[in-house]
Amino acid sequence: MFSQQEQPKKELPVFILGIETSCDETAAAVVGNGNLLFSNVIASQINIHRQYGGVVPEVASRKHLENITGVVDEALQKAGLDFADLGGIAVTAGPGLIGALLVGVAAAKAYAFARQIPLLVVHHIEAHIYANFLAHPSLKPPLVCLVVSGGHTNLVLMREHLSYELLGSTRDDAAGEAFDKIARFIGLPYPGGPALEELARDGNPGAIPFPRAWLGDESLDFSFSGLKTAVINYIRRKREKGEDVPLKDVAAGFQAAVIDVLVEKTIKATRAAEVRQVALAGGVAANGALRDLFQLRAQEEGMHFYFPPKDLCTDNAAMVACAGYHHYLSGRFAPLTQEAYARYPLIR
Repeated sequence: MFSQQEQPKKELPVFILGIETSCDETAAAVVGNGNLLFSNVIASQINIHRQYGGVVPEVASRKHLENITGVVDEALQKAGLDFADLGGIAVTAGPGLIGALLVGVAAAKAYAFARQIPLLVVHHIEAHIYANFLAHPSLKPPLVCLVVSGGHTNLVLMREHLSYELLGSTRDDAAGEAFDKIARFIGLPYPGGPALEELARDGNPGAIPFPRAWLGDESLDFSFSGLKTAVINYIRRKREKGEDVPLKDVAAGFQAAVIDVLVEKTIKATRAAEVRQVALAGGVAANGALRDLFQLRAQEEGMHFYFPPKDLCTDNAAMVACAGYHHYLSGRFAPLTQEAYARYPLIR
């Protein structure tokens, strides 16, 4: 037994403050050792942009300016920490809306300079992937992750931490973008993806045979523009004939066409990469039908399937802090001259 003087000191976690402003969510979070969530604060702009039917970049930037310091202060307060306790400040530097990104990057640089704290730069897609490691602390590479959101549809092979290989991506619309466009066309409110999923629950996914774009036997890329056009043309023809449009069946059929391609190409990529772990990330990862089909197909293939809880699927700073922790471990510190990038390749 140790005496009182000999008691070993309990090591504190490495605390990382994450900042996320790539689109319309002003977010800050504190994560310890990459998997201990101490706070996760999000100032949402959904109600503001709903009146426009989508995100207005200039409005988003101004709201980020108004919210950023309050969100950071709240994240630290909820975590019971001060800047002096932080090991690093992680921020999304791209891709995204350039005006929105600049607010987050400028704030992170200012905090890092004023407090002499290491700056850690995180790619937005990378952050979404790391939401799985935050949600599943025992998860380790290698794995194949499908990152699917309003702006991205990417298949990424991660053989080890911070090492990525892009296996496939969309050639046109991202899957979430297609969801939003179809939802808007049939009159659903913003954000369209969750509203369309809700409508599809009472529809028959096999009632309308919408096309699937497989792009050839060897391709791992995606394309949803043809499907989007097919759905819009179907609705227009019905309306021109004065016929009722079975919106629930349209929503269910469209959703099934998107999900089938997403799941099968991801399973194919995981099999080809000879790994047994498949993960899902991004805003569309909150879709219940997508999760259910992934669970089924992964089980059939003898693969392990991972996905984050819904609050870590949409844009948040906890995933940024998690990824930032692994940058911290590898000594990948960014200079205070760091810029923000609307277009920012994952593999550089």
